[in-house]
Amino acid sequence: MKILKNILIAISLIIVVLVITGYLLYGGGKEYPDISTDPIYNSNQLEEVFSSPWPLGNVAVSKDSTARVFFTVHPESRPDTFKLMELIDGAALPYPSNKLQEKLITPLGLFTDHFNRLWIIDHGNHGFDGARLLAIDLATNDYISEYTFPEEVGKKLSFFNDLSVSPDGKYVAVANVSFFGKKPSLAIYNTETAESKNLLESHESMRHEGYMPVTPIKKMRFFGGVADLLTGIDGIDFSRDGKYIYWAPMGSSGLYRIPTKVAVDFSKTEEQLAAAVERVADKPLSDGIRTDDQGNVYITDVEHQGVYVVSPSGKGETLIKDDRVQWADGLSLGGDDYFYLIDSEIPNQMMQSQEHVRASAPYHLFRFKPL
Repeated sequence: MKILKNILIAISLIIVVLVITGYLLYGGGKEYPDISTDPIYNSNQLEEVFSSPWPLGNVAVSKDSTARVFFTVHPESRPDTFKLMELIDGAALPYPSNKLQEKLITPLGLFTDHFNRLWIIDHGNHGFDGARLLAIDLATNDYISEYTFPEEVGKKLSFFNDLSVSPDGKYVAVANVSFFGKKPSLAIYNTETAESKNLLESHESMRHEGYMPVTPIKKMRFFGGVADLLTGIDGIDFSRDGKYIYWAPMGSSGLYRIPTKVAVDFSKTEEQLAAAVERVADKPLSDGIRTDDQGNVYITDVEHQGVYVVSPSGKGETLIKDDRVQWADGLSLGGDDYFYLIDSEIPNQMMQSQEHVRASAPYHLFRFKPL
């Protein structure tokens, strides 16, 4: 009896230690002030493109006039079906084929460049199976590149989430959220030399500021308050002229950028990189970002069901608020001059049962015209 009592005490102590440790690492989130404004667009200017039975991950639309639309099925939903799809005549079909889906582990971020390539970031189960960058030639629908990041870049407990390709096609910038590893960073891949580097790891511009999203569906708090969704760098994009890389940590108040020529120079020290980082503007709690030809930065607002936009002068205002949107996630500017917006409904995926995920369908893809 005494032995059993001692075992129960030991188990209780272990549980207490785990709860405290979990809270110290992942808890303690605070709410963010509402900086949204009256929206510039009305609800008629946000069009529904596709209604999906599977939770959506990210979207990419080709830059040519055909505006081919691709999306991932969100790996957080633990999909038991195809993971990368193309919309054809209103139907979603596995892309590039049933067979070639086998290459994919946990694909999420997508980007189409000006050289008719679809780039895919696959975080490889948070780095444990190797974070990879793949490219498909959209003319042939064949894989033309597959790169596994070395472990010093794609570390275990990393989370390679979003990506962007420079207009000249030479560089790929990847946002490493590193939610579990707590080491958010910017990764750069040189497409010509097939080399990569991890930059600005845990720099203040990469980290969250303790802010936890609160959406109409739920407050992003789990396990009775032990863990909150406290997320660093997430959305990332090159400016349309290629001069800057912009990024936005989800749980931070700031939009940041760095000159591309500095970020892609692998001889630069961390001190030199940090000195080149510029805070551009305040922003809402966000997920994806994309730039346009006028120098505006579009930022999805995960708390207020829409899109925020920051002008070249640094002025920010709400572009879209729409009750149909549950978690404004990724953006892609297609060759048809529409921005495509993925609604991933993260609150209905994260830490949810498969029954809940299926019952929360459908999931939606929208589009709207830039300013």
